[in-house]
Amino acid sequence: MTRIRNYLFSSQLCLLLNLALVYAAYGVCRFAFLIENWSAFGQSMTWGKLADMLRGGWMFDTSAILYTNALYALLMLLPLHWRESAPWRRAARWVFIVCNAVCLAANLADAVYFQYTGRRTTVTVFSEFASEHNLGSVVGVELLRHWYLVLLFAALVWALWRFYFAPAAGSHAWVRRPLRLRPALCWYGSQALMLLAYIPLTVIGMRGGATTAVRPITISNANQYVDRPLEAAVVLNTPFSLIRTVGKTVFTVPAYMTPRQLDAVYSPVHLPADSAVVRRKNVVVLIVESFGREYIGGYNKWLDGGRYKGYTPFVDSLMQHSATWLYSYCNGRKSIDGMPSVLSSIPMFVEPFFLTPSSMNDVSGLAGELKHSGYHSAFFHGAENGSMGFQAFARTTGFDEYFGRTEYNSDSRFGGDSDFDGTWAIWDEPFLQFFALKMSEFRQPFVSAVFTASSHHPYVVPDEYKGVYNDGGNPIHKCIRYTDNALRRFFETARHQPWYKNTLFVLTSDHTNITDHPYYETDLGWFCSPIIFFDPSGDIKPGMRDAIAQQIDIMPTVLGHLGYDRPYVAFGCDLLNTAPEDTWAVNYLNGVYQYVKGDYLLQFDGERVRAVYNFRTDLLLEHNLLGRVREQRQMERELKAIIQSYMTRMTTNALVVRGEAG
Repeated sequence: MTRIRNYLFSSQLCLLLNLALVYAAYGVCRFAFLIENWSAFGQSMTWGKLADMLRGGWMFDTSAILYTNALYALLMLLPLHWRESAPWRRAARWVFIVCNAVCLAANLADAVYFQYTGRRTTVTVFSEFASEHNLGSVVGVELLRHWYLVLLFAALVWALWRFYFAPAAGSHAWVRRPLRLRPALCWYGSQALMLLAYIPLTVIGMRGGATTAVRPITISNANQYVDRPLEAAVVLNTPFSLIRTVGKTVFTVPAYMTPRQLDAVYSPVHLPADSAVVRRKNVVVLIVESFGREYIGGYNKWLDGGRYKGYTPFVDSLMQHSATWLYSYCNGRKSIDGMPSVLSSIPMFVEPFFLTPSSMNDVSGLAGELKHSGYHSAFFHGAENGSMGFQAFARTTGFDEYFGRTEYNSDSRFGGDSDFDGTWAIWDEPFLQFFALKMSEFRQPFVSAVFTASSHHPYVVPDEYKGVYNDGGNPIHKCIRYTDNALRRFFETARHQPWYKNTLFVLTSDHTNITDHPYYETDLGWFCSPIIFFDPSGDIKPGMRDAIAQQIDIMPTVLGHLGYDRPYVAFGCDLLNTAPEDTWAVNYLNGVYQYVKGDYLLQFDGERVRAVYNFRTDLLLEHNLLGRVREQRQMERELKAIIQSYMTRMTTNALVVRGEAG
């Protein structure tokens, strides 16, 4: 009986039972949060939506609980004799109670504070109120007003103390008895194995998953489970929000100029043109993984003495019938930078937008804006649903539907998981076929976007193509060839669909990848991405423009071409209605802002201009013209205005035109 009791109350089992208590307490706090703010959520709440929120909340709770109980878990799992002493048991219990009491207090406090902020509290709250001296009285008043939450907190802490599972004293004393070496070694070995097993499981829980498609979850991932950014606060918990933003004060507003001066130099607010012609065209955006300009022959006829052919024969042919720009760039270096840039005209400054607290701002995009004009919208990505936070971002910015690996596998017309590449996603060729055919089921007009995946590390192609496409000296080249052919087959299928002739196609990449040529290894070359507008109807004149383009220009260019009649926020410009000399591009590289306009590239570290290059003639950026270019001062002023406007809007939740967000 004693042995059974000692087993049932072993420290390992007690740890799991006590963490289960914490899960229950977090669940109570979430319902308290929801009830306290029912006016914000209740009108649109359904049982299905609540189930999605609770499912997402479980993942975020797991991450927070494992972080905040790491010390307690270590105390419970260390295979040391002193664990059995009364002082150790008391210390472990107090660590458990105090750490979780702080977390519960934060969750319940946010049930009130949310009413003023519209979001879960992040670490910026400490700097926000650093100079305030009346917080004591403010907190005191709120405690009195919300006395029921104080009682709930006390009840939860009491429950954690009262129902705490304590390890049985002396449960492992037998290992110290003389001449019992083998049992002792077995016990110590088993304890060590349990500790070693707990560590990777904890890391997986903290990250939010274990597959190659999962990056550490952040605040923005909560949008995957809700319809509105506001609702993400129900999915999140405050300890998680605090932990994920520690040391990540990303956006600070510089005071380069006054608000009046700022608006005179630059504004991202686009107003409808009086002369706009309304076109109810479908819009299809293809974001092709790692599809840098270097790989496309049509952009590089000057390379290798004019002998360079590239690896994209189909895209080269498509360019002959498309509008392209000689100097086109991406606005970031990661896939998670490409989504906001292409679909919402938000460049990457300092940190990827949806890895920051500002990702919880109200934000729109092509789908959200065109919804006002009656468009249906859908986003496609062949990876595991939720991968890279794309599903969350798509939902946040207004896409009606999301089609991922799950939806592909459920379509009997295709091969299901037999088409999975084994690492990231469904191979591009079958998934783009799925994309083309699925759009034929949509009502028109529609806007849809697809994010491909095959031209990605580990740089493999399907078995049937391994003897067809060779590396060409670079492992990604065979993947580029494969994806180019997948695009060819996509357009062959699309050409026979009823929506094709009334559709504007936009092709770009999320970022660039491995390079072979020095030009593409420069600070600017790393951002060389294609931007291609193809309109089968011929409304957009084909040809290569001697001008500058960037990903954040895609949204305003599309909306401008469609004659969109509402104001909106987009940091780029309408390429089809902007003079070539006024086009520009901006990106951020290791603490330096890069601004391209006219003939020059200006590099600015936030305080001073570091370099100026004539990027058109100085292809390798070898000759710094700092202080010797008359355009430098004006370019610096314009870049400062862009940065200040960006930071201001990020920190004040001003990424949509109020009254027009819907």
